[in-house]
Order: sequence, then structure tokens, then C-alpha cells
Amino acid sequence: MSVRLMVVDDHRLLAEALASALKLRGHRVLAAAAPSAGAAELVISRAPEVCLLGTATPAEPGVFDPVVRIKREKPQIAVVVLGPVPNPRGIAAAFAAGASGYVRHDERIEGVERAMVKARAGEAAVAPQLLAQSFAELLNPAAEPDDEGARLLQMLTPREVEVLVRVAEGEDTRLIAAGMGIAPSTARTHVQRVLMKLGVGSRLEAAALAARTGLLERAGGSTGI
Repeated sequence: MSVRLMVVDDHRLLAEALASALKLRGHRVLAAAAPSAGAAELVISRAPEVCLLGTATPAEPGVFDPVVRIKREKPQIAVVVLGPVPNPRGIAAAFAAGASGYVRHDERIEGVERAMVKARAGEAAVAPQLLAQSFAELLNPAAEPDDEGARLLQMLTPREVEVLVRVAEGEDTRLIAAGMGIAPSTARTHVQRVLMKLGVGSRLEAAALAARTGLLERAGGSTGI
């Protein structure tokens, strides 16, 4: 069943990619936006059935203020948050603000679609295993907060870090090779190693993971690209 929706994410590439994938599955996408501000106004003016709201920092104070305003002015709009995992404080903050669901940013498109449909129907859209992981972390907190971005960055060589930054900027194998002064076959090998180390199956997933965990900002700063 088709859902009328909007996709809002700080990273336009991710917003547009998700919107395109959902359009291909028969959903009506009113807009795919990456506003630095004014997200609530945009969603309220378009009045979708569901808003997919991406955030890299769900635990930061005020990040869900747009959700609060959307639910206050247009309570019929269901908001599903796409964020990093597991982040129990972020999940709690999302639901406290009025969100109808919380989905991992690396979830398959089928999972996002199921969450949209459940949220539109007025049901809580959050995977049971995600809740279990979150409750486990709340009940047994780690001595040190896990910095996933730093951990992932340590897995990559400096060369692979540069490749990741270029992938996230949308460069294809030819451009990566030219920019780094290497053969296309070598560039292709570097890309495959990055995907393997990050545990993802595509360049888009690698870019999404890097953006959501803060790895992209760390990587960009270390390469100076």
C-alpha cells in the first residue's frame, strides 16, 4: 500500500537515495530535503502521512525539537527516526518527542518500508531486537561510551580512509583513481576492502555508515581532502 511521505536528512545524498528507492517501491515522495533549519516548517507545510527523519546525533539535546513541533501542529503526521544504533538515550528521546518509530540507519529498505506502514497505522515502529539491545545497554552501561566512528576509523589504513572520503563525495572508480594517482584496478580493490572492513554491501551503505557514526567528519579531517 502506497504511503505519502517526506524524507528529511542533513545529508542530501542519503535523503535523495532513500527517496528514490521508496519511489521505485510505489510510494509517493513529496520531498527529499536536507535543511540546515526549518525542517518542521517544511514537513508541516507538505503534510505527508509519514516523515522519515534522519539524524546522526539522536542523543544531543534539542535534536528532536522539530518532531515536537510537528506533532503539536500536525499530530496526524507519523515521524519515523532513522539513526545510529544502539543508542538507548536517542531512542528514548525520539519517542518522548512524539516519534512513532526508530529505525537503524543501516536497515534494509524493506525494514524502513515496514516501519512506515506501522507508523501510519498508529503503531510503534521499532524492531524488538533494537529495543532489547537498548534496554541491555541502559541496564548494563559500559564504563566508557562507545565511539563507533573512532573504532571503525581505526580499522582502515590511511589510503582506505581517503578512498572512503572520495566514495562519500560521490566519486566513481575512475575519479578515485585519477585523484589518488593510482590505477583504476587498484582503486577498485581499495573500495572493496573498505566495504569489507565496514561490513557493508555497497558504496551508498558505506557513505551512510560513515555519515551516521561521525566517521566521515573524522576521515575528512585526517585526509585534508
